[in-house]
Amino acid sequence: MKSVGIICEYNPFHNGHLYHIKKIKEMYPEYVILCVMNGNFTQRGDFSLTDKYEKTMVALNYVDLVIELPFVFGTQSADIFTKGSADILNKLGVDAFVFGSESNDINKLKNIVQIQNSLEYNKKIKDYLDQGFNYPTSLANALKDFGVFLDNNPNDLLGIGYIRNLKVKEIKTIKRTNDYHSLKLEKISSATGIRNALKEGKNIKEYVPDVSFKHLNETHFWDDYFDLLKYKIISSKDLSIYQTVDEGIENKIKKNILNAHNIEELICLVKSKRYTYNKLKRMFLHILCSFTKEEAKKCADIEYIRVLGFNENGKKYLNYVKKKCDLPIITKCDTSFEAMKIEKRADEIYNIKKDDYKENFKPIIF
Repeated sequence: MKSVGIICEYNPFHNGHLYHIKKIKEMYPEYVILCVMNGNFTQRGDFSLTDKYEKTMVALNYVDLVIELPFVFGTQSADIFTKGSADILNKLGVDAFVFGSESNDINKLKNIVQIQNSLEYNKKIKDYLDQGFNYPTSLANALKDFGVFLDNNPNDLLGIGYIRNLKVKEIKTIKRTNDYHSLKLEKISSATGIRNALKEGKNIKEYVPDVSFKHLNETHFWDDYFDLLKYKIISSKDLSIYQTVDEGIENKIKKNILNAHNIEELICLVKSKRYTYNKLKRMFLHILCSFTKEEAKKCADIEYIRVLGFNENGKKYLNYVKKKCDLPIITKCDTSFEAMKIEKRADEIYNIKKDDYKENFKPIIF
């Protein structure tokens, strides 16, 4: 069986995602579509608007198989995020991969990967980091030194990681039709714009498929949990044990936490040239969920593949790939795996306001 992979967050699933999938089906009409999806939290350090099961139910209207990207990979820097998600697709034996790209220039992105493999490039990155630049800026500056100009486009930056880590026959891009950060609402709007509109109480029905709109009744935002973060910061003796809390920033956090009334204010109070907005959000998520550096070291590699849902084609593919995959393919919360222990803890925090949270929710059969 032939398969094509997608790596996504669907936060929320919108018209641009539907466009992406339609294009994939035009490219690979007979292929099974596998989706590796972030669960209840995102790579930007946000809470997912809706939980992983709601997102899976929406996704299965368009794809065949949904696999969970574990928290320990899904809420980290682009390098770790792309490696973890690519490793899952590699283990599942996908034949092709398609991602959205601002430049839509696959050859340029492949050339960047070659440059990044050089010792000289890595030395330049270190030099820029030592000068106090954050990682995305250091990356862009180092590439300029090689005569390559790369804007701070999030999909292209992730695409470089996908290209570096994926072992597939074909990798293709689809041109992104809007600005990732744009708050403007139009037929194909950014997920950022839609989330912002929801937070402001605006009607977003026009900007998402009907099936997605039906699943947006109960939404989760960072500020719903900010008091929990504030308590955690105040009560913790040593914040530096948590993943991504580095270089003494824990002292600045402790100093400013009582002056912040929401996550945006806290970020503004501790932000510096070295720490990007999203890096800080991920860091605060790691503190809230007690994700430590020690745990991160133990979870450097994919331990399992967790199925969130599938249709008949997805079921056939699972039966096919089980014979080849050297990792356990699971459907329930199995805390014998280190990464699943952390997943369970993070899910319980995400669902702390729900009355009907089910730890061993069965995979969705569509």
